[in-house]
Amino acid sequence: MKVGFIGLGNMGNPMAGNLIKAGHQLTVHDLRREAATNLLELGAEWADTPAACVPGHDVVLTSLPVPRDVEAVVLGENGILEGASPGSVYMDLSTNSPTAIRRLHDVCAEQGVIVLDAPVSGGVYGAAAATLAVMVGGDEAVFDRMKPTLDAIGSHVVYCGPIGNGMVCKICNNMLSMGIGVLLTEALTLGVKAGVDLAVLADVIANSSGGNRRIVEKFPRYLFKGNFEPGFATALAAKDVRLGTDLGREYGVPMDLANLVDQRHVEAMHRGWGPEDSDAVSKLQEEKAGVQLRLPEG
Repeated sequence: MKVGFIGLGNMGNPMAGNLIKAGHQLTVHDLRREAATNLLELGAEWADTPAACVPGHDVVLTSLPVPRDVEAVVLGENGILEGASPGSVYMDLSTNSPTAIRRLHDVCAEQGVIVLDAPVSGGVYGAAAATLAVMVGGDEAVFDRMKPTLDAIGSHVVYCGPIGNGMVCKICNNMLSMGIGVLLTEALTLGVKAGVDLAVLADVIANSSGGNRRIVEKFPRYLFKGNFEPGFATALAAKDVRLGTDLGREYGVPMDLANLVDQRHVEAMHRGWGPEDSDAVSKLQEEKAGVQLRLPEG
């Protein structure tokens, strides 16, 4: 397929690279042309504007930090809608507000432009390895047509239902993931302070009923190494948790525990840890407990 790809950050760049490796023809755009250097070397073409990524392409994808960026790229001057024509297909790989993507869907539909939401999960490692989970909402027939393209970036591509449902699934997932991170750090600092070796405690939890991907895959790459290079940045984690608590308020769903997780991320942001990996939130608990959760190298 001919694919337009906008947003070449920590997640977007490796996803775009995997699409090229799978044989798709890419035209790419980012605020910084240097972000596309490796992709241009792989054969991608450069577009000076988001609008220029649309004509002649089978689909346009965006991977952007926050909802306002998505809206600007779609509806703004030289945006996707400006370059689109009836039948154009646009999919947002970002984590966005379900309400916002549904609104964009309705605006674009007035011009015959098809919108799907397709947020991804799996972090930079999953993006590089093409093992992401991709959660898609929108017209099912269009999803079926686009799935082979999405298979180039993810190993678990799921149709979630009407427009916005992909975002709902992603928000629920990330809210739970961040909450597990907070609770897991509390449990680990407790165990270590009570005298158990961290490696032993982590092994026991990983192979018992408290086991989860965070302790098996995430913490060993980041927290346990004292490595806070993103990864998945704390600022993005805070944004996703807030999308969850906002969605709870919108639908009148009590979110007692999620609001506590939200506030922990607000505190981490106030510490200036927004650019660091999301495991940086664990440093708050480490400080309070007087325990550092680090494993020796090797």
